Amino acid sequence: MESLKGEGVGIGELSEQRKRLVGARRLIVKIGSALLTNDGRGLDLGAMGGWVDQLVALRSAGAEIVLVSSGSVAEGMKRLGWSRRPAHLHELQAAAAVGQMGLVQAWEWQFQRHGVHTAQILLTHDDLSDRKRYLNARSTLRTLLDLNVVPIVNENDTVVTDEIRFGDNDTLGALVANLVEADGLVILTDQLGLFDRDPRQHADAQLVSERFASDAALDAMAAGGSGALGRGGMSTKIRAARFAERSGAFTVIVGGRIDNVLPRLRQGEALGTLLVPEQGRQAARKQWIAGHLNTRGTLVLDAGAVLGVTVRGKSLLPVGVRSVTGDFRRGEMVSCVDEQGAEVARGLANYDAGEARRILGRPSAEIAGLLGYLAEEELIHRDNLVLT
Repeated sequence: MESLKGEGVGIGELSEQRKRLVGARRLIVKIGSALLTNDGRGLDLGAMGGWVDQLVALRSAGAEIVLVSSGSVAEGMKRLGWSRRPAHLHELQAAAAVGQMGLVQAWEWQFQRHGVHTAQILLTHDDLSDRKRYLNARSTLRTLLDLNVVPIVNENDTVVTDEIRFGDNDTLGALVANLVEADGLVILTDQLGLFDRDPRQHADAQLVSERFASDAALDAMAAGGSGALGRGGMSTKIRAARFAERSGAFTVIVGGRIDNVLPRLRQGEALGTLLVPEQGRQAARKQWIAGHLNTRGTLVLDAGAVLGVTVRGKSLLPVGVRSVTGDFRRGEMVSCVDEQGAEVARGLANYDAGEARRILGRPSAEIAGLLGYLAEEELIHRDNLVLT
């Protein structure tokens, strides 16, 4: 039997992963703008009610649910009479502010039909990049779940800028999965799942049922743009699955309009595309580091440093760094690239950019003499370093 990526793991064995959905204790469910607004015609309250019925059924079956909801900008556009997504940031923020009112009211009303309380959580990338705010967000979400409340999470588009946005709610859903250590991420979309080729152009395109999230072949399958309403596409969903696998979570990409889709997934039915983690769960701190989407600078590593970091699990020492770009402070995220420019790792710097330039290429024993003090022997300690 032909093996997928991963030694000794075949397609037949991988299909056993469907059983993980049956026993999933905690699920993140993300619903996209096209579904929520019926392709831009305003919030589809009937469809929202149907998904809430399904989510409540999952809760009754023993699963904790966090809902990641797109739709604030699209709903705001509808209320403001705009037919096209605005290009200017301030207009997007205004649309989000208007639309978020209707979005949260609609979800609240639908859940109240079942006597279920909800809570609104609005996040930006900065909330999850700052360690203290990250831990506060995690504590809040976990407390809400303990109180049997359904958190409804969205990006805070009313204040977010391009520099601190997640980019799409697929990525946000994956980072929330890491945040609360969910068993799985379910992405409801207007497509049946991921196809091996674009089904709009190829009538013989086949639905991809199961793969490892890390499978490089997925990138070519997912190539293509997003819809007019959302920022995402299949490529962002693949990226989200790879973020989610860092906490050991699986990802399902599936059509949100499939009848009773969530309970059917819970029963193990082979719907949509299931992407499973190839690696084990990373330590919580490593997950937090890996969740940083933005970097403040770049370190170019020589071949020996690349080998030490990627193969031998070593810390990054100044002696292995060839050049430094960017303006970062101690504790901020930097990208580590090889001499050809390919990123190999990311980590939290022990020195700011100016200090890093003064000690690059030099042995750690010389740091104190060059800077007048020694903070750490490493430029990035391995505990603060994740491979990419």
